Amino acid sequence: MSLARSLSWAATALLAALLATGCASAPTPADYARETPRLDLRRYFDGPLVAHGVFTDRGGKVLRRFTVQLRGTWDGRQGVLEEDFRYSDGKLERRVWRLEDLGDGRYRGRADDVIGEAVGVAAGNALNWRYTLALNVDGRTVEVQFDDWMYLVDERVMLNKAAMSKFGIFLGEVTLAFYKP
Repeated sequence: MSLARSLSWAATALLAALLATGCASAPTPADYARETPRLDLRRYFDGPLVAHGVFTDRGGKVLRRFTVQLRGTWDGRQGVLEEDFRYSDGKLERRVWRLEDLGDGRYRGRADDVIGEAVGVAAGNALNWRYTLALNVDGRTVEVQFDDWMYLVDERVMLNKAAMSKFGIFLGEVTLAFYKP
């Protein structure tokens, strides 16, 4: 085979591989339907929990570290999740989620700094939340979108990875590890 033909074949193979990778679909909760243990928000977010996390910029650099003390309570399908954040710079924040189990793995949630409502879908050991959060950045309120994934590892540990974006542009990521004593 000639050099030109070899290079042409290699370029075609590379283009096909790039197109196949670029067309890969984003994960959906259904992709995790067979995974165990099964995530039930009412069960996991009931009682006290603690979480440790970081916020990274789009390049992966850690910009903030934090811990969260949580307490969840449920009355039937209605829940309240209180989150008290302590950041590495000493700043404190509080968020109170009002959650609702809609059945069939669907959830919705509201909090004072959430624009509209968070919509969540769970299957197997995973939950995907999508919502818009109003963040205070240097004295200004900035609305950012969250694509938030939670994965139950075992009865006590859940990992959370949330991509933040604005106008479809990736801004950074929040990574948390929850622990239920």
